[in-house]
Amino acid sequence: MADDVTTSDVAASPATSPVQGAAGRTSQVRPAASARGGRRRMNSQLRKRLEIFFFVAPALALFAMFVIVPIVTAVQMSLFRWKGIGPLVDFVGLQNYVSVLTNDVFTGAVTHNLLIVGLSIVIQLPLGLAIALLLNRKMWGQSALRTIIFVPYVLAEVVAGVIWLQLLQPQYGVIDGIFTAVGLEGPDQGWLGDPDLALGTLMVVLTWKYLGLAVILFLAGLQSVPEELYEAAQLDGATWWQVQRKITIPLLGPTLRTWGFLSMIGSLQLFDMVWILTRGGPANATTTMATFLVNEGTQRANFGIAGAASVVLFVIALFMAVLYQQLILRRDTRPETGRK
Repeated sequence: MADDVTTSDVAASPATSPVQGAAGRTSQVRPAASARGGRRRMNSQLRKRLEIFFFVAPALALFAMFVIVPIVTAVQMSLFRWKGIGPLVDFVGLQNYVSVLTNDVFTGAVTHNLLIVGLSIVIQLPLGLAIALLLNRKMWGQSALRTIIFVPYVLAEVVAGVIWLQLLQPQYGVIDGIFTAVGLEGPDQGWLGDPDLALGTLMVVLTWKYLGLAVILFLAGLQSVPEELYEAAQLDGATWWQVQRKITIPLLGPTLRTWGFLSMIGSLQLFDMVWILTRGGPANATTTMATFLVNEGTQRANFGIAGAASVVLFVIALFMAVLYQQLILRRDTRPETGRK
């Protein structure tokens, strides 16, 4: 009887059931496999993050060194009266900002920058678009013309400035020589020495220097316009102007808006050409915000004023960039489903 009871008990025991035993082993294997899979996923994610950090860290370090640190330094400097020697000890708070914003030279510089922004877009946009449309057609010497137009942009600002200084020399320059040859006379004080003509002359030089960028960008944008649209328009009897107005310009819109943004930011930060040609003169007729802060810092050793001017320039450029983004570039960045 003891043997029978023992045998029946063993037979009825769950541990001796083949099905239940297999289920028990499966339930033990699944948590282990799940844990190993979770660890592998965590290791994979950690490896990806380390790889991203490895590639991004150098760029972040350079950005912090050449952007963040100078901005923080300029803000710190703007709160002190400092001549460039010794520690920052003469704290003046916002007094430097008040001095900058109430300075007639600086407010005039802001006006000049905004005027240059407007004139650059009004002059270079239609002129660059017209040249791009012309060069986009098959013609003899097309590559040579593209190179000639783009060469001024790739020239260093120093080289371009020195060239134009020689061309605009009073009486002995090439420009005055051309005027004399046709029976006219140049201004007595020179093209860059007359306060009424200096800014206009500067705009001519800037247009010559930076028009090539607009033309190249517009030409690149024109390459993306499908030829089938032009062929369909011709079959429908559309005129050349109708094709440009209804097809080319709308499809070229993103390129035009991107160029406008680059032109605006470049005009606000304009320094090189102005400093080489006029140094902001005559009588502050061509002073920009950048030349003002450099003159205050390097020439007059008012580094606190220069720091405040640089912060104001940064704020103005940031405000205009954000405004341009929201009003003009927004249609190029929002999803297709949100466009109207």
